[in-house]
Amino acid sequence: MTIKKIIPNSITSMNLLSGVLGVIFTLEGHIEIAFPLMLAAAVFDFCDGLAARALGAYSDMGKELDSLADMVSFGVLPSIMLYKVSPAGHWTAYIPLFIALMSGLRLAKFNVDDRQTTSFIGLATPACAMICGSLAYWINAEPSSFVASWAAGHIFIPVVSVCLGLLLVSPLPMFSMKFKKGQQDHTQLIKRTAFLTIAVLAIIVVVVTRANWAAAVTLIFLCYILVNCVFAAFRI
Repeated sequence: MTIKKIIPNSITSMNLLSGVLGVIFTLEGHIEIAFPLMLAAAVFDFCDGLAARALGAYSDMGKELDSLADMVSFGVLPSIMLYKVSPAGHWTAYIPLFIALMSGLRLAKFNVDDRQTTSFIGLATPACAMICGSLAYWINAEPSSFVASWAAGHIFIPVVSVCLGLLLVSPLPMFSMKFKKGQQDHTQLIKRTAFLTIAVLAIIVVVVTRANWAAAVTLIFLCYILVNCVFAAFRI
């Protein structure tokens, strides 16, 4: 293996390590540590692709390693985090594991679907994970908040889990935020601009209302889903 391939694969391994550590800290009750580890995994996930493109170091091994890391960091970890903040001792607490199952299916389909080179079909696992992780962090950090009171019941988290799981394997077209040289078009630019505008407004709302910072992450990725649904409805 050449040094060019070792660099992106090493970054991907850090993604995997972050996910594994996140699972351990979640099971030990430290969601306040697990979510930052998920964010770190997302940064490594972005950087490994960036490094592979910059070095021209794409490989089949790197592709498989990336999927394995994503399965742990953005499939297993978010489902365990939602499980941990679900009411203990009730069967509905296991419903978030549906996200892990659908993430595995989503990643397997992505690897063999050459239609998803510049955009996505279905919700990407990192976006799904960000919603799950930020919700779990928010609930854990502010047990007296309205979202924590919703999570204390047996409906909110199971419904969120099923909806996100189905979005992962849905035929809904979704734009990618990764910019690739020579693969830009006007429509994609409009979609990204609309999303970024709404995301900024969501951050302003969180700042003005003095909500937990994780609420901004939740709203940003919910806006991402909403924008894609609107564009899909109007077939743009």
